[in-house]
Amino acid sequence: MEGLWNLRHVRVFEAVARSGSFTKAAEHLQMTQPAVSRMVRQLEQDLQVVLFDPHDRKQLTEAGAVLLQHARLIHAQVQAASDAFVWRDKPAHVPATQWPRGLLHLAVVSPAHYFVPRMLKAFHAQFPEVLLKLTVARRSEILEMLLNHRLDIAITGYPPSDAELEAVHFARHPHVMVAPVAHPLVGHQQVAWDALHHSDVIFRERGSATRIFFEQIVQAKHMNLRKSLEMSTNEAVKQAVMHGMGISFLSAHVCQTEIQAGLMAVLDMVDMPKYIDWCLIHRRDSALSGVNLAFKQFVLNEGASYSECVLAPLPQVAVNPRAQSAS
Repeated sequence: MEGLWNLRHVRVFEAVARSGSFTKAAEHLQMTQPAVSRMVRQLEQDLQVVLFDPHDRKQLTEAGAVLLQHARLIHAQVQAASDAFVWRDKPAHVPATQWPRGLLHLAVVSPAHYFVPRMLKAFHAQFPEVLLKLTVARRSEILEMLLNHRLDIAITGYPPSDAELEAVHFARHPHVMVAPVAHPLVGHQQVAWDALHHSDVIFRERGSATRIFFEQIVQAKHMNLRKSLEMSTNEAVKQAVMHGMGISFLSAHVCQTEIQAGLMAVLDMVDMPKYIDWCLIHRRDSALSGVNLAFKQFVLNEGASYSECVLAPLPQVAVNPRAQSAS
């Protein structure tokens, strides 16, 4: 299969497959559409395969799907090699084994971005030659990036079920029920869950990790809550709670600043807070090294301290007599 094709041909093919359009790929690569088509045809001739369905050029053939997997891996390796050479000279007195260098591209789910910058600042203080890039995305998007070799390391909740990914727990992730400061349940101790039946509840959108976690809790308690609103971001939910539109279930990381400032309150519910794990995730088939390995060790050693939530104490005004009936 020797021929004229090279890494550029693979890059062009990957761009067409990713965008689903020869025209869009040409725009992205700043090439003409005929040049893109010509390079894909050259690649097909050299490999002696058909990469796109002749009847629908947006669809990959089986051979095209196989090549796309390899193209993404090749791109990831080329990017990693390029990143490895982005550094200044190491101080002469520092051993190479203690001086990771290059780019750390970390992806996190949105609740993590409330504490990860502090973590990255501390890591960068130890290893100032590391370049930092932070991506905030949905959990499903992050897992897809890892599986497609577009990312080496990430922080999310919920260990993934995919066997190709390895997750290492490093901290607990608390979730709480928050309410407007004037809500009648604020300040009561050990509020029973059935006391929420008369409150308007603000939900995150379907498919969000917070929504899934909350619905599991509600289902386990056999409750039917009154949903007043559904919102697609944590920031929107916080604003709605602070303006008295209802109560909500949120990650404690998301709302601790507002709680400590007295802009909203945590309800002292029976059997709360609820916890899931914070996990550091990477591919099993790509051994971490250099910057990524140094960051993993840093997170395992110190991540729990940076992800700790400090919530303002609640004033205790009464003991809810219905607490004992909570399931």
